[in-house]
Amino acid sequence: MSKPDSVLVSSYINGNEKSLEILICRHKQRVFSFILSKVLDKDIAEDIFQDTFIKVIRTLKRGNYNEEGKFLPWVMRIAHNLIIDHFRRNKRIPVFKNTDEFDIFSVISDDRLNIENQIIKSQILEDVRELIEELPNDQKEVLLMRMYKDMSFKEIAENTDVSINTALGRMRYALINMRKLIEKHNIILVN
Repeated sequence: MSKPDSVLVSSYINGNEKSLEILICRHKQRVFSFILSKVLDKDIAEDIFQDTFIKVIRTLKRGNYNEEGKFLPWVMRIAHNLIIDHFRRNKRIPVFKNTDEFDIFSVISDDRLNIENQIIKSQILEDVRELIEELPNDQKEVLLMRMYKDMSFKEIAENTDVSINTALGRMRYALINMRKLIEKHNIILVN
């Protein structure tokens, strides 16, 4: 029977290098496919994959890993953040055509950037949606009504059978908690 990830992680932290090899082999396909599906370039995906596991190794070696058995989601989060870093970096790098002349329009009209920005945006929205699910129900309800249904606080108060002040209070707490969750999950929100 194969050992669970958590056992392999502990074993690696305690000096068994082979355990990390097993973990990488076990999750390579899933992590690599995820990266490739976002960057759409095999070489870039390889680089980000390598960087992901370098970061995993550093974090484990420093003893900063505390995901309680959720190894794969943690690795995916690191990969996801590195993908966003990659897109951010490349947004600032002009695209050169195969000529000696630099064409400013090649920078402005590069469709890939728009696609990448959409990927980043949809990934952030997905992350935020997941975080909203972690909020207490009353806060989640107000936040969803306000952000996704565009309801006024008066409408929210009427719909949830509370005063406007209570609805505002719940929204305030929802936003405070969202900020904490974003920091806790280390989500990068693009400016």
